[in-house]
Amino acid sequence: MQNYNDEDHKIINKDGVFADEWSQCEELLSESEQFKVKQEIQTGDRPYEYNQCDEAFLNSSQHESHVLAHSVEILYQCSHCDKAFSHDALLKSHMHSHTGEGSHQCSECGKAFLYNNQLITHMRTHTGEKPYQCNQCDKAFSIKSNLTSHKRIHTGEKPFQCTQCDMAFSNNSYLKTHMRVHTGEKPFKCSQCDKAFAQNSHLISHMTIHTGERPYQCSQCGKDFTLNTHLVRHMKIHTGEKPHQCIHCNKAFLFNSELTLHMKIHTGERPYQCQECNKTFLCNSHLKRHMRIHTGESPFECNQCDKAFIRNSELSRHMSIHTGKRPYQCSQCGKDFVSNGELNSHMKVHSGERPYQCSQCDNSFARRSHLMRHMRTHTGERPYPCSECDKSFLTNGNLKRHLKTHTDEKEYSIYVQSILQK
Repeated sequence: MQNYNDEDHKIINKDGVFADEWSQCEELLSESEQFKVKQEIQTGDRPYEYNQCDEAFLNSSQHESHVLAHSVEILYQCSHCDKAFSHDALLKSHMHSHTGEGSHQCSECGKAFLYNNQLITHMRTHTGEKPYQCNQCDKAFSIKSNLTSHKRIHTGEKPFQCTQCDMAFSNNSYLKTHMRVHTGEKPFKCSQCDKAFAQNSHLISHMTIHTGERPYQCSQCGKDFTLNTHLVRHMKIHTGEKPHQCIHCNKAFLFNSELTLHMKIHTGERPYQCQECNKTFLCNSHLKRHMRIHTGESPFECNQCDKAFIRNSELSRHMSIHTGKRPYQCSQCGKDFVSNGELNSHMKVHSGERPYQCSQCDNSFARRSHLMRHMRTHTGERPYPCSECDKSFLTNGNLKRHLKTHTDEKEYSIYVQSILQK
């Protein structure tokens, strides 16, 4: 095995911010090397302190590595996927997953690894073995670093802080991906069109527009997905798992990110504002989606007809016209729906749940969009102006109905003109 000097070990700080990378290092180091590093950690002598936080370190190289974590400098980026590493040894090891090099070969799929302990970890994907158990819940993991990240759900710890905004993350890789929001970097380019993406997973998902491939199918309802992660997320709908609970209203969510977004309903925080119409949003993705109303962009195209849509969910609803698929059925009345979101909204009809409370009066609503529409009666906002006259409206539906009066007037005028000309 290759020997690593102090400089190579600079990322190893098991108790500090590089805990996620420690398990990767364990795969790279021999048992004797691991023992040596752990002994150094256990002495407790940490003379190198960082003045931006409370961390202290064994030596100057670890201190330097921690400073790099705060500056979010991606030193070693994989040219084949969106993974990034703070040390070249980790990148070199990772590259073998793309090149296929390695003397330790998996008997199930033929994938080869440089080190035997990497093969042992990989074999768990075939055996389903998950030896790392969370002591707070019943979740278990095949990789130790995944358990470390998961535990932060329970502790609320988010040690990876963005230097450009107030966002913080439980995992360093999430922060590195987030930083592309600020840098505008989109390194993953589609070979079929001119689109580019900040994440490789987004490119893979996009490519299915060209290929039509959706290889991951739900065994419960038959719904197809472009990515395995999307299928895993979807399966929680069937299992009913919702581990993230709101402390204000007891509503529970599949993911912590959904809970974070929901909390803004209680705090009233809407930090993302449209520069065109001053409308505000809970998150940046909602603002970006809204901006398509102003730009006219409709990126989600139907491959069966010439229609295009602002949202992917709108395309999914439209596709049911062609496919006839409505896979989400209400257990109370048997009504079928195109999306799980539509089913969830419908279920509030049966439960009577109205979680969106107006802060100005006693009205409450089953949907947030209904609350937002109602709030305009208090604010006087009429964001939908008519292009034919100086009237404006509370809702887009009211504007569309109004526009018909102009169409009818024009048609009547044309009819009158034709009579007069006879």
